[in-house]
Amino acid sequence: MNTITIEEVLEKNPKEITVVDIRPEAEYQRGTFEGAVNIPMEELEERMAEIPREKPVYLMCHTGERSQEYVRMLEAQGWDAWNMEGGYRSYLRLQLSGFVQEEEARKEKTAEIERSLIKKFRKPIWRNFTRAIQKYDLIQEGDKIAVCISGGKDSMLMAKLMQELQRHGKYPFELVFLVMNPGYNEDNWKIIQDNAKVLGIPLTVFENDIFDIVAGVDKNPCYLCARMRRGNLYAHAKELGCNKIALGHHFDDVVETILMGMLYSGKIETMMPKLHSKNFEGMELIRPMYMIKEEDIKAWRDYHKLHFIQCACRFTENCATCGGEKGSKRDEMKELMKQFRATSDVIESNIFQSVHNINLRTVIGYHKDDEEYNFLDDYNER
Repeated sequence: MNTITIEEVLEKNPKEITVVDIRPEAEYQRGTFEGAVNIPMEELEERMAEIPREKPVYLMCHTGERSQEYVRMLEAQGWDAWNMEGGYRSYLRLQLSGFVQEEEARKEKTAEIERSLIKKFRKPIWRNFTRAIQKYDLIQEGDKIAVCISGGKDSMLMAKLMQELQRHGKYPFELVFLVMNPGYNEDNWKIIQDNAKVLGIPLTVFENDIFDIVAGVDKNPCYLCARMRRGNLYAHAKELGCNKIALGHHFDDVVETILMGMLYSGKIETMMPKLHSKNFEGMELIRPMYMIKEEDIKAWRDYHKLHFIQCACRFTENCATCGGEKGSKRDEMKELMKQFRATSDVIESNIFQSVHNINLRTVIGYHKDDEEYNFLDDYNER
């Protein structure tokens, strides 16, 4: 199979080659290789006739892995087909690297992003961010908070919001923008660092080998990885003198968690806006993005033409969040919520409000710590 690097493709005369981006259309619309045409991988076999035969064709997916089989398919049909090594992720890394080196352009981009949070996105993002902090009492004067950054859109936006709040808020608190590298590949790690520079976020980095540890785990490796990452973040934040860690879960995560609990666990519970740590004394977890909807995060990202990593785990780079196969329970909840939104514009907000407004007289039973209650316990007395 023919392979070619992104750098080599960039040196080609665009008129003498065809670049085909086989990622989903939504990903293509957000950004692609300059001059590339989009034929999603599931349509490629039926639409091969659209690809010119008289010049080389270069195929690009997200990581350069899934495109390989389609390159072989085209080769077998007589095309001069090549696989773009590293895929769009490598192209994005190169583009970001060039932009970051242009200091004046980078500074202007940072200022533009900061202005937009207070102006264009004031109502859907900034107000909901500050409302959640006030409603759930998430930040107090004198706090030292580790803002945990994974590199995705949610945690990156959270970091910028926290930075702006620190600069313009009513009381002082400290921030550490904490990034753990559990074994990211070179491209993802570079993208995380370059995006932080574009946003004006100073990173505090530590490394470990979590990806290597979970590599041999067959049962629930994602669950184990998440638990280990959370524990390492707590531990490192505490070493730095922090009393809180902030995570980037948003409104949609909360609603999906409520649905998953009801449909798959037979219980009503939610992702709490803040929690005391059970394993790290004196530490607390807060979720400042609790009232911000994912569609608004995406709108902010796309307005500024920002491109963040999605699924950075090197074992699941073809998962649903990167345009691969669906299958997780959370994916199911996302699809269910999409149907609900098409039916009514109040369903998701009502699901969110339902865990704020539980009437204990209209439930069969509940438990709180060691206390258990069944409505029959005092039925006759009432």
